Order: sequence, then C-alpha cells, then structure tokens
Amino acid sequence: MSSPNSHSKPDLDETINVTEAHGRVTSESAACEREKRLADSGRESVPLWVITACGVVLLIAGGVLGNAGTLLSYDSTFRKDYVRGLAPGGAETGPEAKIALVAFSAKGSKIYSAKCNGCHGSDGKGDGVNYPSLAGSSFVIEENQKFAMIILNGIQGPISNGKTYGAGIMPAQGAGMTPEDLAGVMTYVRNSFGNSTGDVVSVEMAKNAIDLSASREKAGQSVTADEIRSAHSTKLPGEEMLPDTMVNPANLTLVK
Repeated sequence: MSSPNSHSKPDLDETINVTEAHGRVTSESAACEREKRLADSGRESVPLWVITACGVVLLIAGGVLGNAGTLLSYDSTFRKDYVRGLAPGGAETGPEAKIALVAFSAKGSKIYSAKCNGCHGSDGKGDGVNYPSLAGSSFVIEENQKFAMIILNGIQGPISNGKTYGAGIMPAQGAGMTPEDLAGVMTYVRNSFGNSTGDVVSVEMAKNAIDLSASREKAGQSVTADEIRSAHSTKLPGEEMLPDTMVNPANLTLVK
C-alpha cells in the first residue's frame, strides 16, 4: 500500500530549477541552430562532393562524345596566323629605320674601335712602321673579297704596297665575328679615312666570306699578298645592297 503522501510529490525533482533548465535548453538549441541550420525536408544543400563528382563525369563524357579535347586548344579558338592588334592609339616601337650605308657604318665603327683602333689608329693611318695605313690601300678598297680574307685570317709578309711592317704579321680578327659584324666593319673602313667606295658589304656577302675563309686550302693560316691576288681578286658572292636601302640599324635587316 502506498503511503498517504506518495501522490503529493511533484513530477519533477524538487531540486531542479525549471526556469533555469528551460533557459539552458533554449540557449543550447539556439547555438546548435547557428552551427548547423536545419533545412526543410527536401530542400537540403547539395553536398560539395556530389558537385565535384558530377563535374568530373561531365568532363569525361565531353571528351568521349563531343570534341571537348579542343575546348582549351589555342588553335581551335583563334584563327590561323592570328596576331593581336595594337591597342587603340598604340604604335609599334623600335629603332627608326636608316639608310644602309649609315646603319652599316655605325655598327662597323664600334667593331673597328674594339678590334682595329689599337693598331691602325682612330684615323686609320697606322704608324707607318709597325702598322700600315688603311687609307687608300688597294687591299681595302678594291674587290671586297680581298679585304674580307685579310680581316678573317690576318696577313703575313709584305702587303699591297710591297712593304713589310713590324713583325711582318697581322693576327686574324675573325674570331667571334658575326656576318653582321664583318659586313659593318668592312663597310665602315671602305667608306672612312678618305676611302669612299660608296658601297655596302651586305650581310649575305659577309656570311659567304666566312664560308669561303673556312674552305681555304690553308684554313686557319694567315693569307699572303700572293694568295690575295691570285685567289681573292673578285667580289664576294651574294646579293648586293644599294647604299640607300632602308634597314633596321639594330640588326641590319631590310625594313619593309
């Protein structure tokens, strides 16, 4: 039999503060809501892994069924030989074109200062004892193949005037010379120090000179006056360039 007071106790433990407990539950519920909001049934966000998986499937399917392999191909996106145009108001920049005689001589002047000035002097006249003058020398101003072979290989023994200078040998100066360097220095010397051939030794001619020098029977040895006269009394092969042809002074190429 139950005690007379068994039904007089409340449903909750009298030690529980109902108001405080209710507040705590409300606070915790709100925190959970902030951390992870509950979505209505059927309206939950699509998980990121599902989106990623679908993207991979679409890429693979596009590559197999379509022509997606060219989707990122530059050639399929832009027409052949496409060149991006200048921005409005823009203009190409670069050195101003100059006539060939001036441009080649300007380049040749720098080569002369680096390789020739120490012996032949800034006036090209040498000292008359150890170094001959380049002014009026037939080996300089006559057929240009003569001068090219002397620059590239050096010369030993007497020169064009029959005189032997100093130790009787001029060292080769062709090491490291490009066709542009050779064309420039030949054009410069043939039109300076009182020389006035008025012509331009083209880059093509200079390249052929380098090839001819390498194919000499005595390649690597200095030339002699006899060899110059017997084997090189002619023009260098190659297309000639008119002195007033417009060229890019930086690389001596034609300006179209």
